[in-house]
Amino acid sequence: MEDDFGKALRQTAELMDRELREFLPDNNGLEKQLYNAMRYSVLSGGKRLRAFLVIQAADLFGVPRLHSTRVASALEIIHSYSLIHDDLPCMDDDDLRRGIPTVHKEFDEATAVLAGDALQSLAFEIIGDAKTHSSAEVRVQLVSKLAYAIGVRGMVGGQTMDIYAEGDDIDIVTITRLQQLKTGALITFACEAGAILGHASPPQQQALKAYAHDLGLAFQIADDILDTEGSAEELGKATGKDDAAGKATFVSLMGLDEAKIHARMLVDQAIEHLEPFGPKADLLRHAARFAIERRN
Repeated sequence: MEDDFGKALRQTAELMDRELREFLPDNNGLEKQLYNAMRYSVLSGGKRLRAFLVIQAADLFGVPRLHSTRVASALEIIHSYSLIHDDLPCMDDDDLRRGIPTVHKEFDEATAVLAGDALQSLAFEIIGDAKTHSSAEVRVQLVSKLAYAIGVRGMVGGQTMDIYAEGDDIDIVTITRLQQLKTGALITFACEAGAILGHASPPQQQALKAYAHDLGLAFQIADDILDTEGSAEELGKATGKDDAAGKATFVSLMGLDEAKIHARMLVDQAIEHLEPFGPKADLLRHAARFAIERRN
């Protein structure tokens, strides 16, 4: 029987698919190739965990789903843009994503670059729209936080570190910072966005930010573990590429058993940060456990 968390996560994924289709209509003009590539990337499935975090964090403060769903959609669109660019030959050079060809393989490299660019712009268009929130101040905060999360002090900065750092130069402190930027920044934004929408108090905002910080690291360690133990069939993409390339990971630096222990410790910490919210945060607690128990 599906548990409450599994049901809520599935319902979020179904909601996102409906909403995202509305933001990405069919187009038969000269831009058709671009629209097809955008839809191909965004609507190719995925757990929608980042969207789930936005909605659940906002639910803590009674935010109408109309608002949180739009922000969640924008974040999923940003995530899709990042995956398109991450898979390019000049980046990680991956042929598969979620069990299907990556965008540059299904279309071409130029279309992949443009699709990523267009998705990034679309996300900010959605957040900046008055439909997302009646308060211009709230929208500005969301735009500012998202721009920070995906920029040089966030996701793009982390990707740059990942490209140029040599395996021998990486220690546990460096890889922790790298992954806080590359992976953790969007997860942190997801939780902060819910707090911003809900006009949360500073202590409440800090609690959610601390939760997201630990969750993001645990999520990345779990990814490294899956890359070691999982199969390409389970993950829908090639495995073992970092190890083959001599790139440092949490597993290579800590060892498999220690990495698992550290991930569990981070999840326990993440859950502790949610104490001020009581039972209302139970689905977020389950999300933290899911981060290290998932198989893809």
